Amino acid sequence: MKNQTPTPDDAPSFAELFTPKLITVLREGYGLAQLRADAVAGLTVAIVALPLSMAIAIASGATPAQGLYTAIVGGFLVSMLGGSRFQIGGPAGAFIVLVASTVALHGMDGLILATFLSGLMLMIVGFLRLGTFIKFIPFPVTVGFTAGIAVIIFASQIKEVFGLALEGEPGGLLEKLPALWEVRSSLKPAALAVSLATIGIILGLRRWRPHWPGMLIAVGLAAGATVLLSLPIQTIGTKFGGIPSSLPAPSLPDLSMGKIMAVLPAAISFTLLGAIESLLSAVVADGMTGRRHRSNSELVAQGVANIGSSVFGGFCVTGTIARTATNVRAGAHGPVAGMLHAVFILLFMLVAAPLAGYIPLAALAGVLAIVAWNMIEKPAIAILLRSGWGEATVLGATFFLTIFRDLTEAIVVGFALGSVLFIHRMSLTTAVATDTPFVGRDEADAAHPRGSYDETMAANPDVVIYRISGALFFGATASIGSVLDRIQDSHKALIVDFSMVPFLDSTGANMIEGLAHKAHKRGVALWLTGASRDIQRVFVTHRLKKPLVHYAPTIADAVTSYRSGADGGHAAP
Repeated sequence: MKNQTPTPDDAPSFAELFTPKLITVLREGYGLAQLRADAVAGLTVAIVALPLSMAIAIASGATPAQGLYTAIVGGFLVSMLGGSRFQIGGPAGAFIVLVASTVALHGMDGLILATFLSGLMLMIVGFLRLGTFIKFIPFPVTVGFTAGIAVIIFASQIKEVFGLALEGEPGGLLEKLPALWEVRSSLKPAALAVSLATIGIILGLRRWRPHWPGMLIAVGLAAGATVLLSLPIQTIGTKFGGIPSSLPAPSLPDLSMGKIMAVLPAAISFTLLGAIESLLSAVVADGMTGRRHRSNSELVAQGVANIGSSVFGGFCVTGTIARTATNVRAGAHGPVAGMLHAVFILLFMLVAAPLAGYIPLAALAGVLAIVAWNMIEKPAIAILLRSGWGEATVLGATFFLTIFRDLTEAIVVGFALGSVLFIHRMSLTTAVATDTPFVGRDEADAAHPRGSYDETMAANPDVVIYRISGALFFGATASIGSVLDRIQDSHKALIVDFSMVPFLDSTGANMIEGLAHKAHKRGVALWLTGASRDIQRVFVTHRLKKPLVHYAPTIADAVTSYRSGADGGHAAP
């Protein structure tokens, strides 16, 4: 039988890891039929992305024009260079909290610089092939911080939904809610009506006409009603002066060392969240299509897109799950659909920019309220709460830390709690069984074949045997070590069987080393049996060699060697 063990020659090459999916699609053959499918999908996604990009930008403390720049430049580069066939890049609701806090602390220049630095970091993470490690983020952590972000997004839109007059709105939820309550008398019924109508239209179309662009229709109707009825509410035009009809000239951000150090924490947060969001989105696309993305290539593309977005005055770009799913459902063939979606948004800017000035902010607030509701993975939360105290604790800690502290802190603490939970559960799977005296078993099984009954061993319990099952790592060494340390003076030989140990770390090896020295000091011969080649290599690294320890393939071999005095063990004739 041919050996199936991977060799270094089987490892994928640099080109295989980082070739954009666009190249792969073009090599497969790309004709008019594929272009037509991508054009329809790109237009569909652009219709969804257009109001979302502006709404997310406004909620983030940026201008609606910056949201469009991000969708155009970032979206085009993500699709052109990315490792996913169907990924749609652009501004994402998950970044609203981080972007808004960065703008508040460092201004718009600081946000653009942090986006630029985040792009460099994402490229480095991709080229170092660290993308595969993003999958180790526990599921309760992603569900928890996504739900927390959704709550913050909704809270940030209360002011616009009700048309409240509040200058200098606090950022923290505990400070925001009392401040909003104090200005409740400034509520504008027209703004509330527009927000509720926008939400109602989107939900209604989603139920009865799911293939219609509900968000764009709702925002368009709200803008028309605002103009025709002369509603006294804020619009993009009254607050931002409309949007420009072209992209700005590219320019590099301020790269002074002082400014870089100031925004570095924000850039790291953008990098962490961007990597998680983009790869989660790519995984969703894989699940919908049966394809497989190249994670490290995707991260490099996300990095280039963030650099490109910042050069044109935009902000954070990442893969967006909702728009990517829309792209797949619209029948996209490959990355050209994402590139065309960016082109269609650019055409909107060139042709219909003046019309955007009539869009009421209350309508965009209604759009974001829907986005926030959709971000909360309600079935997943219910499952995690029923799964046990461990998952519920990780979920709750991440959720509340996201709301009341900081997103980065929430992810780090959630990951740490998830890791501790995993270590605890893994340690419970590791056990040690004791056999003394060593006699033949009356009931044989596959793991322990029947052995012959030895009267001398049964009558003289000089030998004690321990069988360890499960991974022997730092989480299990305390409980296993306490058992192994029970060496009595009457014991002449100690056999520890590793045939059911798949993994041994340095902590476990150090514990065995301590056991070996203790046994040697008491004159007890220590035999290690059934160890795999990898585990034996760890033992040798920890200086577990003769005469300190002896090795044998099986327990029976160790007993035979001990009784015959072979291999330097104590003879028991």
